[in-house]
Amino acid sequence: MIDISNLSKVYHTPYGKVTALKDINLSIEKGDIYGIIGFSGAGKSTLIRCLNRLEEPDTGKITIEGLDINSLDKKSLNKTRKKVGMIFQQFNLLDSRTVFDNVGFPLELDKVPKKEIKERVEEILDLVELTDKRNAYPSQLSGGQKQRVGIARALANKPDILLSDEATSALDPLTTYSILELLKDINEKLNITIVLITHELDVIKYICKNTAVIEQGEIIEKGATNDLFINPKSVTLKKFIEILSNFQENGCYQGGDGI
Repeated sequence: MIDISNLSKVYHTPYGKVTALKDINLSIEKGDIYGIIGFSGAGKSTLIRCLNRLEEPDTGKITIEGLDINSLDKKSLNKTRKKVGMIFQQFNLLDSRTVFDNVGFPLELDKVPKKEIKERVEEILDLVELTDKRNAYPSQLSGGQKQRVGIARALANKPDILLSDEATSALDPLTTYSILELLKDINEKLNITIVLITHELDVIKYICKNTAVIEQGEIIEKGATNDLFINPKSVTLKKFIEILSNFQENGCYQGGDGI
């Protein structure tokens, strides 16, 4: 489904070169929920944004269902992006538009007939359980409801892939749990491949079938999520597990699977 080979990205700043990604190699199977975890600045967001070329990699190759996206011209890239939905941490909703119009916005841009837009939006709102909020505005919604709108909008063009960029980090634990349940439901019902980046280990543990650990732009460990938890090899993953254990023991944190 998604194959990443020898991917690298360097930023040129006034203070010198910053290597964001270095020789990334990953394979993600169709229908998987694949997690990428790392501390802040590890390169997670750069990696996920390279998958739809919101960031241009310097070297390497990304293929999606056998299509080399690095070689696509602008027109072909725009067509491919419609099959890659993206969910953002801060929702990125249009405040002046209702829930219905926010979800239908990508279809409007594609000049889809109004009747088809209505049918598609109603279908998605039912899926994300927001039919009763169709005429509400973002300011009238809770954080979890806003993220459901963001997910619905990402589904508008019937994508094959969902990219989740820290989609739950601005939410409380109970709302995080409900969003993860929704993503699992979407994955199962629609067989959509989900690539989820996060710094929240409990999110990875709860939803991801496979996981890669990224540190300073490099993948330092990857495999089945359960196997990684049972036998972590990298110092980074061991730190994540230790931090999560300490929070849970001290009653300072309640993750999704503790709800």
